[in-house]
Amino acid sequence: MTSQKITGVILAGGLGRRMGGVDKGLQLLAGRPLAAHVAERLAPQVGSLLINANRSQADYAALGYPVLADEIPDFAGPLAGLHAALSAATTAWVVTVPCDSPYLPEDLVCRLQAAMLATGANLAIASCEGRLHPVFCLCRKSLQEQLAIYLNEGGRRVAQWCAAMGAVEVDFDDQPAAFRNFNTLDDLSGKPDETTA
Repeated sequence: MTSQKITGVILAGGLGRRMGGVDKGLQLLAGRPLAAHVAERLAPQVGSLLINANRSQADYAALGYPVLADEIPDFAGPLAGLHAALSAATTAWVVTVPCDSPYLPEDLVCRLQAAMLATGANLAIASCEGRLHPVFCLCRKSLQEQLAIYLNEGGRRVAQWCAAMGAVEVDFDDQPAAFRNFNTLDDLSGKPDETTA
């Protein structure tokens, strides 16, 4: 398995509730949209890159990558984005990352890939300092049908589905800062967020 056989997907399909309903991936960090920072990190690790977005699609397309909407209605969460990507991808593997984590590991895909090859798993997810980060996920396209069933039955929990699929957890304890995400506008402005203080 090489990077050319992997489709990368930036998950930007949410409602941005904790950002007051603004489109999170388009908010600026150092003068550039969060999704642009994420694309810069992920694109060199994959053969092709998509952006999963359910609104502001022209703005996301302006970043230079194809934009893909959920097939499951009503903003069903990150798994709906993975489902859309698995449906659309022409590669056997899809890797997802969230649009609000601009410092994601530059070796994310190769480490998830190595763990899958070593264990024979169909799915690999990141973990760091005892915490799972299941939206950082490398998934075999063949899981699309099982994911569709889970979503159609009302399932929405990423970690639950990954566990049910036998995901291998890949330790990134050497890069704790890589999983920093921006959930509020105060995060982006550098002001303290009272919900996390």
